[in-house]
Amino acid sequence: MSKDIKVVRTVKDLRARVAKWRSSGKTIALVPTMGALHDGHLSLVELAAKKSDKVVVSIFVNPRQFGPKEDLARYPRDEAADLARLSSSDANLVWAPSVEEMYGDGFATQIVMEGPAEPLEGEFRPHHFGGVATVCAKLFNQVAPDIAIFGEKDFQQLCVLRQMVRDLNLPLTLIGAPTKRETDGLALSSRNAYLTEPERKIAPALYATLSELATDIAKGADVTAACANAKLKLRNAGFQKIDYLDVRDAQTLRPASDATGESLRILVAAFLGRTRLIDNVPVP
Repeated sequence: MSKDIKVVRTVKDLRARVAKWRSSGKTIALVPTMGALHDGHLSLVELAAKKSDKVVVSIFVNPRQFGPKEDLARYPRDEAADLARLSSSDANLVWAPSVEEMYGDGFATQIVMEGPAEPLEGEFRPHHFGGVATVCAKLFNQVAPDIAIFGEKDFQQLCVLRQMVRDLNLPLTLIGAPTKRETDGLALSSRNAYLTEPERKIAPALYATLSELATDIAKGADVTAACANAKLKLRNAGFQKIDYLDVRDAQTLRPASDATGESLRILVAAFLGRTRLIDNVPVP
């Protein structure tokens, strides 16, 4: 059933709304998004509603996590469509600040992340996780949620934010939700809208290749050789550039050879035309 969903655009209004919920003993979940909502986002809202009494969805395209040559200007934005989608979801409130509200005049604070932020995305987008951590720290302070829900598609982001929450003793729990996929395996992403029709036909090869690689490694294949073979398959499928395809400790993101935990994760970032796709799978 569709409903009118309340949108707040100032920290003052947000905190007033949240304070009313708190005074009546409600628990609160936050689902941070950059808009361009799809079924993957709605699955996060659904999970958040199961875990809490009230759900806040933030919509904010964060300029501080984009590099100077990245896609900030063309990142898809359609607030009306986003609100229409959320009107039939379990969301109770939308937090949609302007850039000026989020980063006031003279803003001069940045969180610097190390550890799980340094490899993979950190090598190719060194600015990225500082921007992510900073905006998420602000969102956590603004909303003061009991839990925050993030999709596992952005697996490294989840690892980085968990590190930040632990290191800063932030009073909330982060929950990772399984990646939502199209029927052909492609992970749902707002950036999928950039794909041309021929590229969209190639894109499912990313997940198929990762899945095959995970099975091979679980059976004892040499990690270095298996990853090299997977990269070749992706290039043959039509991916022009592969930033990384690697096997990492699922908690620390250290290389598989240095893994201290029992679980491994395969992570990839690769280009189809101008579109950079990321994905990951566990090693069973």
